[in-house]
Amino acid sequence: MRLNPVLAGMTSYPFLRLTEAKRAASARGVDVIDFGIGEPREVTPSFIPRALARALEDEPISTYPGAEGLPELREAIAAWAQRRFGAALDPDTEVIPTQGSKEAIFHLAQVVAGRGDRVIVTTPGYPVAARGAVFAGAQLVQLPLDAARGWQPDLDAVDWDGVALLWLNHPNNPTGATASPELYARAAALAREHDFVLASDEAYSELWFVGEPPVSALQLADRTNVVVFNTLSKRSSMPGYRSGFAAGDPAIVAALKRYRPNVGVAPQTFIQRAAAAAWADEEHVTEVRERYRAKRDALLPALLEAGLRRSGGDASFFLWLRVPGGEDAEGYALGLLDQHGIVIAPGPYFGPGGEGHVRIALVPTPEDCRRAAERLASTA
Repeated sequence: MRLNPVLAGMTSYPFLRLTEAKRAASARGVDVIDFGIGEPREVTPSFIPRALARALEDEPISTYPGAEGLPELREAIAAWAQRRFGAALDPDTEVIPTQGSKEAIFHLAQVVAGRGDRVIVTTPGYPVAARGAVFAGAQLVQLPLDAARGWQPDLDAVDWDGVALLWLNHPNNPTGATASPELYARAAALAREHDFVLASDEAYSELWFVGEPPVSALQLADRTNVVVFNTLSKRSSMPGYRSGFAAGDPAIVAALKRYRPNVGVAPQTFIQRAAAAAWADEEHVTEVRERYRAKRDALLPALLEAGLRRSGGDASFFLWLRVPGGEDAEGYALGLLDQHGIVIAPGPYFGPGGEGHVRIALVPTPEDCRRAAERLASTA
């Protein structure tokens, strides 16, 4: 059987190796605590499933959802962007709901890049943007995030010739670093000057531990050539609902509205109604942040006592740490699994810029975070 050559030649999604190691440890009887995969495991606030249930009751006949999304959801997203960032969005022309953000991030290169165009992704980074670019036939360019610059990219070091798309991701997965307004302004100015799309993945914008709230590319005075992605998966503990949005330049949103019916990724209408309720409420988001902060406070001191060193920023629900003594990151992670039953993600899984680091996702329960800390302390 023939396969798409890109799929045939693509290496396994790196986290599959982590999953296999975890399963092998469990089969040996190891009590595993998993900080590897960044999937939220918080209880979804109760008002959200109630809104979903009401939406199902109000929809006795199921119809295909339109690609443009429900007006009430677009309006809720625009209202949230205004409250959170002071960004005035036209819900009819500058917002489109998506099935979470992963699929939308993957597909963007299909919309704005042609074969042979250059797509720039940061490293270390979330691998989906890169994989989407490769499937689109684009030429992938890795832009390093520099630890000495606070895990920021050096945009002035880039050759912009032939670039169709630049990806930024702040708060960053995996480093937890945040962006400055100046970074977004510089990137957007370059996008207009060289006529490429600046795409900003802001899935972790509502999670931070200290300091001021993260800023957004939606705050730019001129959003020409700019599109922002966000999701309820982390903010509202709704990963299984698959609900997010893309917002920004009306020309990009119009292109997404043309493209998305071809791949059938419009969210179900009952999910959209539940999502509208989630975007309208902030109280539960404060509670989510406090739970992640408590987990960090329980675990981070033990990790530092074990020899890891802080390297990343103070946002997202990730800890980005340098492994001790120049050890191989994947070897260190596998050793931690074997010795303590603690699963963490090797930094190289996020690209060559992740060498020498590991990522800890604060998704287990507070009790499991404390148990992990006790295991580390017992052999420190």
